[in-house]
Amino acid sequence: MSTKHLTLVASSRDVPHGPRERVFDNIEPLDFTLPPELEAHEPPEERGLGRDGVRLMVSRGAEPLVSHHRFAAIVEALEPGDLLVINTSGTLNAALDATRDDGTPLELHLSTHLPGDIWTLELRQPAPNGTLPFREGRAGEVIRLPAGATATLLAPYATDRASLPADGGVRLWLATLALPCPLHDYLAQYGFPIRYSYVPRRWPGKYYQTVYATEMGSAEMPSAGRAFTPELFTRLIARGIQIAPLLLHTGVSSLEDHEPPYEEYYRVPLATAYAVNAAHAAHRRVVAVGTTVVRALETVTDEEGTTHPGEGWTPLVITPTRGVRAVQGLLTGLHEPRASHLAMLEAIAGRAHVSAAYQEALRQKYLWHEFGDLHLLLP
Repeated sequence: MSTKHLTLVASSRDVPHGPRERVFDNIEPLDFTLPPELEAHEPPEERGLGRDGVRLMVSRGAEPLVSHHRFAAIVEALEPGDLLVINTSGTLNAALDATRDDGTPLELHLSTHLPGDIWTLELRQPAPNGTLPFREGRAGEVIRLPAGATATLLAPYATDRASLPADGGVRLWLATLALPCPLHDYLAQYGFPIRYSYVPRRWPGKYYQTVYATEMGSAEMPSAGRAFTPELFTRLIARGIQIAPLLLHTGVSSLEDHEPPYEEYYRVPLATAYAVNAAHAAHRRVVAVGTTVVRALETVTDEEGTTHPGEGWTPLVITPTRGVRAVQGLLTGLHEPRASHLAMLEAIAGRAHVSAAYQEALRQKYLWHEFGDLHLLLP
């Protein structure tokens, strides 16, 4: 893969006030060509690998120094005293077959369960290779779901009126659900994991869970931690690496629009905030397992660098200008061209580091997406 395909465009700028979408419009994340053959189409277990058998690229320093491993080698890549922070949110079977009153088949993706028993959700339409956003929903429309359930569209989801598209076509809706049984029972029976066109078939929900998930609530898998196994955690602890949990329930990403992340529910326990502050005081590294962990920790870390316990809804968008205060390293998957998460990577490691690492990932033919390979960024 020639590195000429990788182009990092003009410098990022962060606007401190104003609508979330406008803030992100001023950021120019990494742009590059992702060849289709580098998209992971099935779980590694279906490719003859264990969870920890995927590849791990480790990039260190401003240059950076890049090395290549199997994921199990993360034990040696980290140092005694490092603090790993994990997201224990479990993945819902958040996709449902749906039908409009006129018989049009759709796929409904549940995103975020808001206060007042309101949901944000996305409507999608079948396409030859997966689904595409469906933008013709109407306020007041009732969408039929399996077993007599329904979803009633209330209003387009938006942080402010100016963020709504001029043509009126929206993909995210505020809605209410009417279900014949409790939510988790219903989704277990009739739902299936959200997937996009690069995954051509449905896989069981077990492939979309981390081994340490404790509370169901994410629309899409917090996939940076997928490769961990109980045996790996035992080895990490034996090496003197600490592990602390938090919770952030992810919403739908809908890769087509490259939107910034919107409000998501988080909970950072007192013990985790204490562990982060203790690591900083001892000049030890805090390594986030996934961009969701970074978002939650940065939400509760003040300008002085002190992390507090907290719970609520975070709209935080992390950019290079805003920077990071809580973490020094990040374990993450490989992100789509122009994805908002790439701005977060740059905030942690710097433009040159991220650009060089992605050139190397392309050259070494790493696999992208939730069933693909992983990247550990270290200072």
